[in-house]
Amino acid sequence: MNAPLSHPLPHPTQAGVRHGSVLELIGNTPVVLAEKLSPPGREVYVKIESANPMGSVKDRLALGLIEAAERDGSLKPGQTVIEATSGNTGIGLALVCARKGYPLVIVMAESFSVERRKILRFLGAKVVLTPASLKGTGMLAKAKELADEHGWFLPRQFENENNAAFHEATTGREIVEAFADAPLHAFVSGLGTGGTISGVGRALKKGSPQTRVVACEPDNSPVIKSGVKQDYAPDGSPASSHPRFRPHPMQGWAPDFIPAVANAALEDGVIDEVRLVGGSDAITWSKRLAREEGVFCGITAGATFACAHKLASELPEGSRVLAMIPDTGERYMTTPLFDGIDEDMDEAEMEISRSTPLARFDAPPPAPTPAAPQPAPEPPQASEAALAHLDAIISNPENPIVFFALEWCEFCWSARRLLERMGVEYKTVNLDGPDYADGQWASDVRAALAVRSGGAPTIPQIFIKGDHIGGATDLFDMYNGGELAKLLDKTGIVYQPTDVADAYSLLPKWMQKR
Repeated sequence: MNAPLSHPLPHPTQAGVRHGSVLELIGNTPVVLAEKLSPPGREVYVKIESANPMGSVKDRLALGLIEAAERDGSLKPGQTVIEATSGNTGIGLALVCARKGYPLVIVMAESFSVERRKILRFLGAKVVLTPASLKGTGMLAKAKELADEHGWFLPRQFENENNAAFHEATTGREIVEAFADAPLHAFVSGLGTGGTISGVGRALKKGSPQTRVVACEPDNSPVIKSGVKQDYAPDGSPASSHPRFRPHPMQGWAPDFIPAVANAALEDGVIDEVRLVGGSDAITWSKRLAREEGVFCGITAGATFACAHKLASELPEGSRVLAMIPDTGERYMTTPLFDGIDEDMDEAEMEISRSTPLARFDAPPPAPTPAAPQPAPEPPQASEAALAHLDAIISNPENPIVFFALEWCEFCWSARRLLERMGVEYKTVNLDGPDYADGQWASDVRAALAVRSGGAPTIPQIFIKGDHIGGATDLFDMYNGGELAKLLDKTGIVYQPTDVADAYSLLPKWMQKR
């Protein structure tokens, strides 16, 4: 086990300060009064952890665990880090590991939101999924197995004492300072690893002993409130799933075991009370925070605020309660939190559109003004230099597929996406890129492309083994009809089967409607 953090690591974030690293932006998050949602005569505040660089309180945990491991030598330079997580800890680790240069592997149950996987992979992490049926203990076992097999560093967030220590030194200190002149009557937080409430609770017991520390967990999965003890392995990891665990919508809260860090907080008396909250209440209060306070947060934040609001309403007038808002709502777009939030306009929005005549989807376009007869267009003209430049690219045997594109063209993105799904190697020539910054040269090359493509006016234009096949829609039609696969077979270009049934489905949705 890593040595506990012995001192706070302040990271100034005030305006006008120059920072040497994004890691300096972790912590010092704002405390904001939820004035419109506070019960009459009481004040409910929120600590907005989405102000951390990657949008959650787990940025703190990630930095604390990695820097503690660096100090005690358990993490070696360049060593791969691996951790089991529902998402936010992994995203925080991805931020820290990217900045510090550690490869990262995240193990995650398949039931957690897709957004989290994509964010992790965007930050450079590898994501290994485990079957949902094996729950949290399954992903923990997989992470430990992989760490042992490959010699990777496993931070062990659920057992690592540095988890709570870092929160005590930073999050807890910030809260004590924020309420130094206005006594805080209660602090409310959910339980994931237990590090936040444990560390903050310790700081409050020392610096604000009158503050009641309240934990909350799902009402259908009361693993702590049940009073049933958790079994632990000798290393502090859970020996089995907790018998009272049930699946619930609060991603990041209440795994199928009581983490050792949370259990220590309970046994040490850091947590004064455990309250239960329902999933529907969590979603309701998350939406109310967004729509009435402008605080965009996830399901667990809504659950925490639901508990804090109910507690505040039970306390005497003049009481102050602080709710931990652990992350941002963007992590939950494929969860029940966003059910009923549509991409398309609803009837009320259509009515607003119809209230004025311009730019409407339900109105036919104005009839075109008859145009005067125009002379037939002259065939494209191109300089010999531009034609030679183009021919050298198209005929180069190292470029069996040449893709003439514009960087900010949706058709180009979609056509490239099809080729990438097929695993086909191709050369992109961006005609609006720096190689064609000279306006006259760019015009000459565009004219040469029109000549070689038989006068096609659009971009992209695609050549396979020197032969022009057309633009994006031509490529899509060839794929859908099977001709593209036959052509690649005939020319010896390697490709792989895809799960794309209709190439046009790769276009942005707004383009598919036209």
